[in-house]
Amino acid sequence: MTKAEIQQVKLRFGIIGNNDALLRGIDIAMQVAPTDLSVLITGESGVGKESFPQIIHQYSRRKHGQYIAVNCGAIPEGTIDSELFGHEKGAFTGAISERKGYFGEANGGTIFLDEVGELPLPTQARLLRVLESGEFIKVGSSKVEKTDVRIVAATNVNLTQAIADGRFREDLYYRLNTVPIQVPPLRERGDDVVLLFRKFASDFAEKYHMPAIQLTEDARQILLNYSWPGNVRQLKNITEQISIIETNREINAAILKTYLPQNNTQRLPVLSGGKENKSFESEREILYQVLFDMRRDVTELKKLVNEIMAERGRENNVSALSAEPYYSSPSQLMPASPVGSNVPTIIHQAAQPTSSIHHSSSMRDDIQDTEEYVEETMSLEEAEKEMIRKTLEKHHGKRKDTAQDLNISERTLYRKIKAYGLD
Repeated sequence: MTKAEIQQVKLRFGIIGNNDALLRGIDIAMQVAPTDLSVLITGESGVGKESFPQIIHQYSRRKHGQYIAVNCGAIPEGTIDSELFGHEKGAFTGAISERKGYFGEANGGTIFLDEVGELPLPTQARLLRVLESGEFIKVGSSKVEKTDVRIVAATNVNLTQAIADGRFREDLYYRLNTVPIQVPPLRERGDDVVLLFRKFASDFAEKYHMPAIQLTEDARQILLNYSWPGNVRQLKNITEQISIIETNREINAAILKTYLPQNNTQRLPVLSGGKENKSFESEREILYQVLFDMRRDVTELKKLVNEIMAERGRENNVSALSAEPYYSSPSQLMPASPVGSNVPTIIHQAAQPTSSIHHSSSMRDDIQDTEEYVEETMSLEEAEKEMIRKTLEKHHGKRKDTAQDLNISERTLYRKIKAYGLD
């Protein structure tokens, strides 16, 4: 495609930027549009993947047919088959009438499956059949139905890793990935970030009837050097915040920095290999974080016990052997366990008076074993439940924010909340 044709597409669909990788993605979308090949669009959350299926649909022979966008991650696992393929009356509780489903509605058109990596495995098998033969069966029916749809999928999940983890079908991946389009993150698009800021500033100035904000040169450098973990979506939100809040329409570096989160990632313990992950990329890493916090609490507890032992030891050196044991009650020494009821009390009342040397030795042995015992008794399920509970409290019960913080889908969070009785 020529530069003029690509520029025309950018104007039509509101795409801002001149990055080579972005222009390459638009070029591929336009070239594949006249065919019926399935397309897989990959890229981080917030990069603007939703524009590409619209380009493909509008420049295809199906442009007069239905275009349906489906967010696979937002539909509960129990109803997603009904949403996509329809159901018969009485197929399940609440099915009071027949439903056609998206694949029936979009016959002759295009379906955009966003967050396709969140589809459950049984639904993936149904989708594979549609891709291979154009056939599907409604929930509660035995009749095979036909549909003629163009499927465009998008994901911010590493599907290769999902295949290795058994969460995504390899055969479905190759059927969807007939033509791949990679959308670059904002941090790799250079001066595009400044162009986007100007566009958003102009849009919000018009929307709120106020002068557009402008950046000083030092603020422009801050904008270019920031990592933008939320990509274009984050930039748009920050531009709107500044447009509304700031009375001074010239934004310098000091003002801009107050709107840019500096600690936008969560740090995890150093794992094998000495590398430190900076975000929760899997549910397993949530458990690592919980266990790391537990380990730190136990270390502080050991330090406290050692200090008290040393103090008691000094007292016993002053006098003869005491007729009372060193610790008349475990509660004198230990507060409520910071890691849950599974952690045993490590200090027991002595059955008979013993020497300070013998008692201190046995106490230290118990303390040394505490950390290992905690890791054995604290199950992964309990650790995961505790992390989810704490994150829900942090976000005041807002499940969308909690799911983003834990880097899992809302559907997965909903399922785990139900399983752990946290609702």
